[in-house]
Amino acid sequence: MVVESGQRFDRLQDAVNALGGGDGTIRIAPGRYEDCAVVEAGNVAFVAETAGTAVFEEEVCEGKASLVLRGASARVEGIAFTGTFVPDGNGAGIRIEKGHLAVRASRFSDAQSGIISADDPRSRIRIDRSTFAGLGKHPDGRGAHSIYIGRYGSLSVTNSRFERGTGGHYLKSRAPRIEVLGSSFDDSRGRGTNYMIDLPYGAVGRIAGNLFVSGLNKDNHGTMIAVAAEERLHSSAGLMIERNRAWLVPGFRWATSFVGNWSGDALQVRDNELARGISATERHWPALGWLREKLRSRN
Repeated sequence: MVVESGQRFDRLQDAVNALGGGDGTIRIAPGRYEDCAVVEAGNVAFVAETAGTAVFEEEVCEGKASLVLRGASARVEGIAFTGTFVPDGNGAGIRIEKGHLAVRASRFSDAQSGIISADDPRSRIRIDRSTFAGLGKHPDGRGAHSIYIGRYGSLSVTNSRFERGTGGHYLKSRAPRIEVLGSSFDDSRGRGTNYMIDLPYGAVGRIAGNLFVSGLNKDNHGTMIAVAAEERLHSSAGLMIERNRAWLVPGFRWATSFVGNWSGDALQVRDNELARGISATERHWPALGWLREKLRSRN
């Protein structure tokens, strides 16, 4: 139902079209829907009538996601997404290509990815009280990450849960600003997973008050949080990583660090409670991209 007009529709896309590119809230009744929608303009909210009872499964639009968003802004609240698989491995519950995004009290499970973004440096993404479970690569080898954010302006993840990863990273963000607060990353039942948090270009901001458990069945046991492992495009000077707690599951036998730092910048890593066998930080040679940048600046 479009809240503002009271109109009711059988298909989600029809409700979106009824807004005519303007602003509005679409309230979704309890049920399981093989349905999807594309938003081209406006500020649109998708809100479950009762949190957790509106489930979108399997159907994707444009070969991308259940919701493909490229309006001015979108809000998604109380909705569950599951079973989104596409041939290129990037099937998602939400594909945000432009504009601001706020997600709250939603669940993304048993698919290739939860949320994927394109690039929009002027916009921000905020995720709160949401769950990401059973996401990543699947038996055919195709897949992505639980959350993958491109070159957006900023990403905030608060009070959320990540678990049962099936490959890739739990959270990967190329945004220059990051906030991850009060969340949990439980890799105890993960398989083929990599980093808990990957900031491949570096970032500033704060990672605080989170819980981390590193599992046995990983592709990469070396570190939990990676900073600028691909290329130093953003400064990470002063990135605050504090008051987190981290454990290893019984039988974990690999050397591992809580933070792997490829940026060459001084991070603020402090007051974290780490189990025996986890070193606080490990500094690496800066990523090759940064070295190329330095060499170019000398010429």
